[in-house]
Amino acid sequence: MSIPYPPQIPPGTPTCYRHPDRPTYVHCTRCQRPVCPDCMRSAAVGHQCVDCVAAAAQTVPAARTAFGGVQRSTKPVLTYALIAVNVVMFVLQMTSRDLQRQLVLWAPGVAGGEFYRLITSAFMHYGILHLLFNMWALYVIGPPLESWLGRLRFGALYALSALGGSVLVYLLAPIGAATAGASGAVFGLFGATFVVAKRLNLDVRWVVVLIGINLVMTFTVPSISWQGHIGGLVTGALIAAAYTYAPREHRNLVQGGVSAGVLVVFAALIYWRTADLVSQFGALITG
Repeated sequence: MSIPYPPQIPPGTPTCYRHPDRPTYVHCTRCQRPVCPDCMRSAAVGHQCVDCVAAAAQTVPAARTAFGGVQRSTKPVLTYALIAVNVVMFVLQMTSRDLQRQLVLWAPGVAGGEFYRLITSAFMHYGILHLLFNMWALYVIGPPLESWLGRLRFGALYALSALGGSVLVYLLAPIGAATAGASGAVFGLFGATFVVAKRLNLDVRWVVVLIGINLVMTFTVPSISWQGHIGGLVTGALIAAAYTYAPREHRNLVQGGVSAGVLVVFAALIYWRTADLVSQFGALITG
């Protein structure tokens, strides 16, 4: 609430530098300009004006994680955003079966030029239980990883793990299989959690048990894409190793270089598989 001031200010009375109609005898301890109650901020000693506080905030270095990432917030914003995107896509998928057909990972479609399926399939799910299982795993495993790595590196890890799972499906799964789900990305987070926790000297037994249980399910439950799970797991562990074991003096260069290198390898494998499928099936795919 603004304090009412008399309309007449005696000559020579100091006034707030931002509000000339307000007399004040308080000065900013940094710049010594007079400040009214609305423009002053408490400091360790005395008060500071809002401009000096803002200037000081810009000089404070951003907090960083143990592996170079910027710690912008204690809340796992990206984890929650990914969960929200998956849920929204599932709702859209349920309202339009044609959307599911167009976005799942289907090798003939990818070989025919629909490379986007390698990414969009990671946001498609076959049923509510499929979605709930993956989102629960992301909700549990995502926040600590996002906190350890920082938002940018966590996002890159998730994306590359999802793509790694899709690439192995494209290479090894039966050509007619239609694959979907965030499981590749989730398994990538499993692998990354093991690597990062090991690097931080944390207890990793629970992660080993978690990965073991999920691997048993992968190879025993019918219709589960083991290729997507293994591809994501290996990719996530590899990327996490690059992020956590990179030498401090060349950390950004190594982390960025490995991420880009993995992406190039994936592109080469996709190109090779596409050429192989086109040579085998020709017009059945490209037509």
